[in-house]
Order: sequence, then structure tokens, then C-alpha cells
Amino acid sequence: MTGPENSEQPRRHLTTRDVINDLLARVAIGALFTMLCVNIFADYMRTGHFTGLLLLAGESLVVVLTIVRRRARIVDRSLTAAVMTTLSLAGPFLLSPGGGSPLASDVATATLSALGLALVVVAKVALGRSFGLAPANRGVVVRGPYTLVRHPIYTGYLVTHIGFLIAHPTAQNVAVILIADTALIVRALMEERVLSADTLYQQYCRRVGWHLVPGVF
Repeated sequence: MTGPENSEQPRRHLTTRDVINDLLARVAIGALFTMLCVNIFADYMRTGHFTGLLLLAGESLVVVLTIVRRRARIVDRSLTAAVMTTLSLAGPFLLSPGGGSPLASDVATATLSALGLALVVVAKVALGRSFGLAPANRGVVVRGPYTLVRHPIYTGYLVTHIGFLIAHPTAQNVAVILIADTALIVRALMEERVLSADTLYQQYCRRVGWHLVPGVF
């Protein structure tokens, strides 16, 4: 999720379909978050492990920022964008905190998850109301962690997901994370394609060349 605060793209009027789709997205996110809360808190009460709670904290920001997000100037409404967005969003909510023998101590996995969560929080604060779900142009943000990579929120998600997977290495969680995080990466690249027509974003990309991991990708 990247986005300049001033854009040359004109604002578009919302249609009835836009309003309905937006409402359905918010309801779906709320329902998935509720389901995740039930599963995570049940595991915490049973095991006392904090790693799941950190995942929950990161996903709670998705709910808050979905409510207050700024209206997009340009949105990718293709089927591919819809599928990638759905898979990347739904995946974390389908993770199961039960089962599997941890590959590291709860302190280690909680620390890794906390680092990912910290990056997510800082990046989302920097992004503010430019946060969105579908690939779109809601303005270009060039401050904070966005000076290092183009999608620091996604980077934080990946770190948090790795921490959770190490703590709960079940076949279900491996499959969910592989699918969801692959979709997340594709979604990031689709967001860049939407923003590529914005001259401010073009200038930004010339300054920040890394998508998710400095020196790697």
C-alpha cells in the first residue's frame, strides 16, 4: 500500500455499486476479524502464548483503517485484483493457533511478530487515510518507512506471518500463508501498476527501488 498526498488524478463520483461494494467489504472484514478474535483468545486462554495476540493486534488496524480510509481516485476493479485482494485479506483470518509443535520458543516468535507488528503500525500511521484494500490510488505517501520500501505494511505482515507460522507450524497454516502471502505480493505489484500513471509516484519510484525487502526485492 503506497501512495503521494497530492495527486494529479481527478476524483470520481461514487456510484451505487461502489457504495454497496464498500459496505460489503467492511462487513466481510468485520466478520473475519471477529472469527480471528474468537480463535486467538481461545488459544491464549489455553496456552498463554502471546504470538497470536500480536497477529490480532496487527489485523485490528485493518478494521480501523478500512472504516476511515480516503476515497480512491483510481481503483483496479479487475477480477484478478478482486481475487488477489480477497486471498491476501482472508488468509490471516483463517490461520489456526492450535496444533503443531513450535519451532522456537514463544519469546522468540513473539519478538519476531512484535517487530513485524511495529513496522505495520508505523507504516499504517504514516499512510493514514490513504490505506485501502483493492489496488488503488488514494494519494502517494513518501514519509516514514516508505522512504525504504514501497510496501512496508506488507513487509511487516510477512514478518508477523513468519513468526506465527514458526509458533504454529501446521499444514493448514503453511498452506494459508503460502497462498495469502503470494497473493499479497501480487497485490502489491498490482497497486504499483495502478499508481504508475501518477507523476508523483513515478518520481517516488525513482527514489525508492525496493518493493518489500531492501537489497532483496
